[in-house]
Amino acid sequence: MSDIAGRPRILINGNFSDDKGDHTQRLSALDRGFQYGDGLFETLAVSDGVVNHWSLHWARLCEACERLFIPTPNEVQIRSEIDKVLAGVGKEIVKIIISRGEGVRGYAFRHVSPTRVVSAYPWPDLPKANATQGIALFECRTPIARQPALAGIKHLNRLENILARHEWNDARFAEGIMLDMEKNVIEGTMSNVFLVKDNILQTPDLSQCGVAGITRQRIMHVANEKGITLEVKEITLLQLERADEVFVCNTVIGIWPVNKINQIRFDVEEEQNPVTRLIQRAIA
Repeated sequence: MSDIAGRPRILINGNFSDDKGDHTQRLSALDRGFQYGDGLFETLAVSDGVVNHWSLHWARLCEACERLFIPTPNEVQIRSEIDKVLAGVGKEIVKIIISRGEGVRGYAFRHVSPTRVVSAYPWPDLPKANATQGIALFECRTPIARQPALAGIKHLNRLENILARHEWNDARFAEGIMLDMEKNVIEGTMSNVFLVKDNILQTPDLSQCGVAGITRQRIMHVANEKGITLEVKEITLLQLERADEVFVCNTVIGIWPVNKINQIRFDVEEEQNPVTRLIQRAIA
């Protein structure tokens, strides 16, 4: 839900950031999320007030808190704050940010008092053709550094993705593909990546870097349910280009088939993309 100026509704530690009364909440300039990107976030899809796949998002948020040594917030409190920012009708996006909170200058942390930010945004107006006719992928030059201590979680340090997304301003490309320093495909700037080769579903190994998305997790579950062979492995750009089917996914876009990578074109019609279309229907 947005206010009349089109801005998102934001709660900081349970108080609206745009209140005009005595309880107005502001984010401190000393907050370590602002100072160092010291924290994590989750992006949720909401339909008519119901958070989709909450248990999966909550599990990942708890894992991220544990790995970053940030106390896990109270689930009931977070759900209550989500309800407060929602309009309650239609589709919306909710973002949860948990930072380590305010701290003294320097990287070391001792006393931790986490900051909670819960905000709601209108659902974006995405081209419906992306899900049916597919999209072209831009090959990004910005690499993703390997860091297993942070791999998989949605931490606040997204500069690699920001720099990669800045590489193109051509409307022909709806997403960019990112590689690691060893030239392995890792993810899109905002999505996870899958390919199909000889009826085998494959997705990059994210044990060293990248974000293990919730939609990625759901797709892997669907593959197991449907008897689709799944491999999590290192994938080169050449292997991606030689695939029979390629698609990207995230919580907001769902699944977008890929119709072009560099000069390689893919037929995204149903008969040429049976695995993609089956999974697309299954997670809709």
